[in-house]
Amino acid sequence: MNNPAPVSTAPRERKPDWIRVKAPTSAGFNETRKLMRDLNLATVCEEAACPNIGECWTKKHATVMILGDVCTRACAFCNVKTGMPRAVDPLEPEHVAIAAAKMGLEHIVITSVDRDDLPDGGASQFVKVIQALRRNTPSTTIEILTPDFRNKVESAVEAIIEARPDVYNHNLETVPRLYPTIRPGARYYASLRLLESVKRHDPSIFTKSGVMLGLGEERMEVHQVMDDMRSADIDFLTMGQYLQPTPKHAKVAEFVTPQAFDAYAAIARAKGFLLVAATPLTRSSYHAGDDFAKMKAARDAKLAKAG
Repeated sequence: MNNPAPVSTAPRERKPDWIRVKAPTSAGFNETRKLMRDLNLATVCEEAACPNIGECWTKKHATVMILGDVCTRACAFCNVKTGMPRAVDPLEPEHVAIAAAKMGLEHIVITSVDRDDLPDGGASQFVKVIQALRRNTPSTTIEILTPDFRNKVESAVEAIIEARPDVYNHNLETVPRLYPTIRPGARYYASLRLLESVKRHDPSIFTKSGVMLGLGEERMEVHQVMDDMRSADIDFLTMGQYLQPTPKHAKVAEFVTPQAFDAYAAIARAKGFLLVAATPLTRSSYHAGDDFAKMKAARDAKLAKAG
């Protein structure tokens, strides 16, 4: 068995060719950045140092991160700042809706930092953002990527479900064995139950979850996570390569080859996911709009076949 990925201050290993991306320089990139600044919005694209930011922002696709840019947790894989967050911005929901309208988004992804300091974990802000988007850009489909709302009342998640996002995403991130070192503030089965509860309350909402590879997980552990996801009726699995944001973060245990990602994807499809995205550069919201259309078509085809 590999040991859990340790936190390291050693120089980072050189990335293989398949993981490298060009630095963002386009006009579209700069326009997206200016819009986010003007509306005082944070994005996970910037805060989490996503490798796909150049491609996505050039296409005017951005994943908005609500509830500020300071997280109350300190996961070993994440580049978002940790500390005591500022007060929730009451203008944020309308600003998100304005951004969606100005970018002409057909599909938007909304995520957030963990807000363990708030009684509902920030769930009510997700509801307000969904409502603002429905009012201002009713044709935009909405995908949310939420924290686990650990130790918060169940009504927090129920309120989001009642607001009816089109896709509810919550990432399991890694295999259960690595949670104590990689995701210490969370609990694997609590995250799984959250996704299960979405389907129980409203089966029409698509559910989605993702894992990072290269943290020291074993192949059979990844297969077990897939089985756990399917038992929770999760529709869409994303798998991507973990990249060490800074020397203070968990070290990359392995750069998983594109061929290995293809093999994982084939197994996941055989297990019954409606959609699987598995490449080294895959991230939760990468190509989310195109993937939503594919997932919807896959479910329609499945229902037609069953009927």
